[in-house]
Amino acid sequence: MNSADASSDARWMAAAIALGERGRGRTAPNPNVGCVIVKDDIVVGRGWTQPGGRPHAEAVALAEARGAARDAAVYTGLEPCAHVSDRGPACADALISAGVARVFVALQDPDPRTAGEGIARLRGAGIAVAIGEGADEAAQSMAGFLCRQRLGRPFVTLKLAMSIDARIAMADGASRWITGEEARRHAHVERARADAILVGRGTFDTDSPYLDVRIEGLEDRSPRRLTLTSGEAPPGWFAIASPEAIRGLLDVNDLIVEGGTQTASAFLAADLIDRLCIYTAPIVIGSAGKAAIGDIGLDALSDAHDRWRRFDSRVLGSDRLDVYERVRE
Repeated sequence: MNSADASSDARWMAAAIALGERGRGRTAPNPNVGCVIVKDDIVVGRGWTQPGGRPHAEAVALAEARGAARDAAVYTGLEPCAHVSDRGPACADALISAGVARVFVALQDPDPRTAGEGIARLRGAGIAVAIGEGADEAAQSMAGFLCRQRLGRPFVTLKLAMSIDARIAMADGASRWITGEEARRHAHVERARADAILVGRGTFDTDSPYLDVRIEGLEDRSPRRLTLTSGEAPPGWFAIASPEAIRGLLDVNDLIVEGGTQTASAFLAADLIDRLCIYTAPIVIGSAGKAAIGDIGLDALSDAHDRWRRFDSRVLGSDRLDVYERVRE
């Protein structure tokens, strides 16, 4: 393979993964896969997993490509499924029937119903399969699905909007608004990519938050609303009795925790946070404010090191966003 071919393959795989992002927050418990079918360097079919998890990305792309899929190259973020469902055929079989020539797969599917069988079936039919192009980007995009497969729970993002001195509200709970419009808009985009969003019951009682997506054109992407409480959930909400109870959310891949202090601390203490989104405003509140994080059970300073790595950092208007990922084996 020459450098031009490698560059082209990377470009098409990036396009497939970007398409998969369109389904994020809507496909659970299925992964948000994207697929591009290319022939003579022209896209003849494209697709992403549809709301509810079906049809799969490959099926959508094949339906668009029709006969042009024969002898074409397929770029997909995840190994084509090998299991037949009452909701649709196996994608590996559909690609074989379409007569595609090559399939580029970013990630092997950890689902035991496929787990290499889709790739083996394609190769058994004489189709060339390459694995690994865009693997890191695909893993980021499908972090929720992969977390569910590997850890048996959703991928959890803790979002904090705070002052320079790590205060998230005034003593009476007032927190509107610590950050500016650009930071808040970015937070709404994060919500649109999640299946569910959670706050503590204290935050609900103080703020009566909507937790919806208020971006034009994305209003229908508002996540399901959860509250951490030992009692009953408010109307239209779902109750979670403890952080560990998120393992029972079988149709949630991506979960956002938006506070307050006790809820954030409880999830951190249980080591159930995979990603931190920290929006910092250029203000100082001092002792008149509530701390962002309380006791998380840390016994020694040395235990705090090597647990988080910065993944992203950017300026949003007058505020700053820092994103950290939990370091896990």
